[in-house]
Amino acid sequence: MKTIGTLRTALFVPATRPDRVDKALNAGADVVIVDLEDAVAHALKAEAREAARGKVREHAGRSLMVRVNALGSGLNRKDLEALVGACPPSIMLPKVESEEHIREIHRRLLEVERNSSVAPGSTGVVAQIESARGVQNVFRIFSETPAPERAWLAAFGAADYSLDLGINLSRDGIELHYPRARIAVACRAAGIEPPIDTPFMLDLKDLDGLRADALRAKQLGYQGKLCIHPNQVGPCNEIFSPTADELAYARRVVAAFEKSESEGIGALQLDGKFIDYPVVERSRRILRLGDSIG
Repeated sequence: MKTIGTLRTALFVPATRPDRVDKALNAGADVVIVDLEDAVAHALKAEAREAARGKVREHAGRSLMVRVNALGSGLNRKDLEALVGACPPSIMLPKVESEEHIREIHRRLLEVERNSSVAPGSTGVVAQIESARGVQNVFRIFSETPAPERAWLAAFGAADYSLDLGINLSRDGIELHYPRARIAVACRAAGIEPPIDTPFMLDLKDLDGLRADALRAKQLGYQGKLCIHPNQVGPCNEIFSPTADELAYARRVVAAFEKSESEGIGALQLDGKFIDYPVVERSRRILRLGDSIG
C-alpha cells in the first residue's frame, strides 16, 4: 500500500507569501502546505498558482505539499494545470464529501502526471473532511480504490465543519469528539494510515490549549495535526512522537515476547503487566514510528 509517510505536523503557508515558505521549511514541520485555497483572496488566485509552482520547483525533494481549491470551486483544474512539470509529492484537496470526489481528483491527477512525465499515481492526496456529509460518508470515501494505486490520507477540518453545523468551537473540543472519532475509525476500517487533525484556531498563543487539543486527537487515533503558526509545530511534534521511555519499553516488550515465543509461550508478564500479541503489535508500531521520525 502506498503511503504519504508520517505526518506529525503539517504547517500551512499562504501561496501569496513565498518568503514564508522558505522560513516554514526550517520550522521543523514534517511537511509544509503551500495554500491556494482559504488563505488566498480570489483576485490573487492566479498569482498564487505561479508562486506555488515556483516554490515546488525550487524545493524539489523537500517536504512540500500544495492545497488546491475544491473540485466544485471552478478553480481546481487551473490549480492542477499550474503544477504540470512541477508535480509535488502530494496535494491536499479540501471539502471532500463523497467517493465520486476521490474518483474525480484521481482522474484529474492522472492527466497532470501524464503531462509531467511522472509515473501514474505518484502524487499522494490528503483529502480534507470538512462537512456533515463528508463525515457521514467518510468510510465510503476512503474505501474507494481507483487504479493505478495512489496514496490517500484523511485530514479533519473543523472550521468549515462547525460552519456547516452552525456550532461554535470551544477550548475543550467536546463538539468535535464525534467527527474526530468517526474519521479515525473509518480510516482504520478502510485500511489507510491514521488521519491528521484539524488546526487549533481559538488562540495561537494558547499553547496549553493546543497541547490539550492535540492529546485528545492522539487518544482518538490521529497521527498528527495541521498547524497554522510555526509556534504550534514544536508542541505537536512532541505530542505525536513516542518518548524515549516509550521506545525503551517497546523494545523490551518485543525482545521479551520474541524470546518467549521462541520457547513456545504466547503470553508473558513484564514488570507486572500482561503481554500478548496486541500489546506486542502496539509496541512494534511505536518502534516503527520512532524509526520513521529518526
